Amino acid sequence: MSNARATRLTRRGLLAAGGALGLGAALAACGGGDKGKDTGSDSAKGTDKTGPWSFKDDRGQTAKADKVPADIVAFVGVAAALHDYGVGVKGVFGPTRTKDGKADVQAGGLDVDKVTILGNEWGQFNIEKYAALNPDLLVTTMFDGAGTLWYVPEESTKKVLALGAPSVGISVYDRQMTEPLQRMLELAKSLGADTASSAITRAKKRFEDAAARLRAATRAKPGIKVLAGSASQDIFYVSGSDLSIDLEYFKALGVNFVEPSASALKASGGWFENLSWENVDKYPADIIMMDNRTSAIQPADITEATWKKLPAVKAGQVIARNPEPILSYDRCAPLLEDLAKAIETAKKVS
Repeated sequence: MSNARATRLTRRGLLAAGGALGLGAALAACGGGDKGKDTGSDSAKGTDKTGPWSFKDDRGQTAKADKVPADIVAFVGVAAALHDYGVGVKGVFGPTRTKDGKADVQAGGLDVDKVTILGNEWGQFNIEKYAALNPDLLVTTMFDGAGTLWYVPEESTKKVLALGAPSVGISVYDRQMTEPLQRMLELAKSLGADTASSAITRAKKRFEDAAARLRAATRAKPGIKVLAGSASQDIFYVSGSDLSIDLEYFKALGVNFVEPSASALKASGGWFENLSWENVDKYPADIIMMDNRTSAIQPADITEATWKKLPAVKAGQVIARNPEPILSYDRCAPLLEDLAKAIETAKKVS
């Protein structure tokens, strides 16, 4: 996806795009690739908090500081992942609170009352608040190959970066989930996380076991068709399995996805096909994974009769999907477990 397209798609467009892209450094059993990025162990250096720090990000840029950053500002999902690894942040941007004041699903286990929120919606990033935090590191993800920093408004990026804090971008574009997971772990290690701790070791083992379970489920039921969808008032989005980190990884594990045609995906740069609610039954599916972010209408709130008539809906075979997974093993393992369980228990209805 070009830089221009990535930044100009509507929020509900790219966000509904099903975009949880791909974490590489794939498990040996799954394959995958890092598409040429340098993700070697030397990318995370300097966990000695008294010495210099550097980290080579997925743009190929090396962020540097005289000491390990402590005053970190991050996209909320990144902050949630770092929190899971014991690394705190000072400020966040992106969907952090819901309209009723509760923590957004993308905040994970982050205590949203203890961070400064620079912006809660697409296009919001309070530069004055950011400067007042005197940050020594800015971290976010990237949903294209051009290095566009996710949720940092394009028109404000130069001003934000000019304030002096080094920036790190972790790519979640066109790779499998395992790669961004590994990169986030490397970043957390560079920021002082004890990545050899028993808790992290257990979480990684749970993730690997969940991957093996999902692979076994797909082998036992290869005919089960899975559709990844997202709902808005006027459009039902059907995601293709390329570009998104979760779907690419699940496909590598054998999940049989509904695949819109290349021509249908073209308008969104390859991410998804737009369907009217009248045509929501275009693709037969046995399981439907629905976008659980607050930018999407949730299944319980969909009133369209065509939706309610879908065989998977009538069979109760609808599960949640987070197209922007929180990149910690603790948060990603349940995503594989839930899909494995859905396939294990699914009836063929398509």
